[in-house]
Order: sequence, then structure tokens, then C-alpha cells
Amino acid sequence: MKGKLILTVEAAQDKEKWLAVRNEGVGGSDVAAIMGYSNYKSAYSLWCEKTGQVEAEDISEKEFVIWGNKNEPNIADRFEEVTGKKVRKCGTLADEEYPFLHANIDRWVVGENAGLEIKTAGLTKAKQWKDDELPSDYYIQCVYYMAITGADYWYIAVLIGGNDFKWKRIERNEDDVKAVREAAINFWQNNVLGGVAPEVDGNEGTTKTIKQMYEQANDIEVALPSTAAQLIARWDELKATEKLVELQLEEVKNQLCVMLGDAKKGTIGNRVVTWGNAK
Repeated sequence: MKGKLILTVEAAQDKEKWLAVRNEGVGGSDVAAIMGYSNYKSAYSLWCEKTGQVEAEDISEKEFVIWGNKNEPNIADRFEEVTGKKVRKCGTLADEEYPFLHANIDRWVVGENAGLEIKTAGLTKAKQWKDDELPSDYYIQCVYYMAITGADYWYIAVLIGGNDFKWKRIERNEDDVKAVREAAINFWQNNVLGGVAPEVDGNEGTTKTIKQMYEQANDIEVALPSTAAQLIARWDELKATEKLVELQLEEVKNQLCVMLGDAKKGTIGNRVVTWGNAK
């Protein structure tokens, strides 16, 4: 296994030490945001956190995080039972060439050049784990860990809904390893150290960050740059499209309602159509 140990399992119990290490580089959960595969955080919102413009949200006391931490040892034990493999904790590693690339690995598989990522998921996320599927952000995280450790493959185990255990093996793909690695290096060197802001997008994380940065508006007026004219024109165009789409959706809904008549439910193939006006 490649990588330099920068935070032991024991030291990571100290929240201040753990936060300090997290802020000194790019972690596994950061890369999906950098590459645009996170629904909750963007490259822009992550950049604002890493450069100290906003405080990262403390989610350590949220129930899903608490239960995820509590269930981690049980999921690791179940992985050992089902696969016959042995795993061990190993702390946080830094890339040997680029020390700001960090891998906080859940477990390393004894006797194999591979690690194990452990997750929990609610029942609403079950479809994302069907057959060979897994969420894109988790795939990117595992690929990133392979890039730092030099692992040949990675395992991921998940407990869905508290009682449905699944595990999968992710093969190493050199193109993906290269892409993930380059994205993380570019973000840290050009955006964080270079001070170049990533693109402002429509991600939920970007919206939340901007509101946090400018939570109180001052009663002043400013002159906008010339590029604002293009944005306003685009806004008007999208709003017009939005109204057209709303009308088209209403048209389709009305036609389906006429087909239903006084029936509450209709079916075609595996689709079900319902409406609540019928008594």
C-alpha cells in the first residue's frame, strides 16, 4: 500500500486534529464535488470552505451521520463474515507525490492490495445499489483512494434500510484514476492555492454557500459589470421557457385526466397515473 500515514485512527478521535487535516488537503468526499457529481456540494462551495470564506457545515450531530458511524464496525464485521476476508483500520494517508491528496480509508483488506469503503443508505436510495450499480460520488471516492494507495481494486459495502447488506468490488480503471487525480490536483493548486474561483453553478451547495456569504444585504446600489447583461438575457430566456414547459405539462396532465374520467387510477404497462379530483 502506497501513501504516508498523517493521522492515526487514535488521533482522529480528536475532532480538532481531524478538522485540521481535512482543511489541509482534498479528501475522498471532496472529489465528487470537484468533478460535479455531488448533489449537495459544488466545486465553488468546497472552494469557499477550503479558502476560509465560509465555515463548513458541522454535520457530526445529525442522525444519519451518528448512525453511520455507529454501524460502521457492524458493516465491517458483516463484510468479513460474508466474504471470509479480514480487514483492519489504517487512518488517513497522504499521497507520496502530492501530500495535499488525502485518503481517510475506512478499512484495508488484509493480504490484498485493496481497501474497503463502508456506507449506509435509506430505503429511498435502494435503487442506486441495484445489481452492479452504485452512486457516482461513491465510485469517484473509491477511485480516488485507489489513486493514492496504488490499490488494484476497491470494495464497497453498504447497509440499506438498516437490514439489507450488499457489497461490491470496484476494478481499477487507469483512465478514471488519472482523471480523478488530475481534478483533485488542479483544484488544490489552481483554485485553492492559486485563488481562482471555480465556476458558479446551480448546484444546491453553491446556492447555500452564496446565501451564507451574503446573508444580510446592504441598502446600497452597485453598477454591474457588462457580462451581467448576458446573464439577464439568459434569465429572461429561461423564464420564458419555464412558462412554456409549465403550460405543456398542464396540457399533458389535463389530457390524462380526461382519459381517467371519474377513475382515480389508470395503468399502462408498468406506469400508474392517478389524480385526486375524483371522489
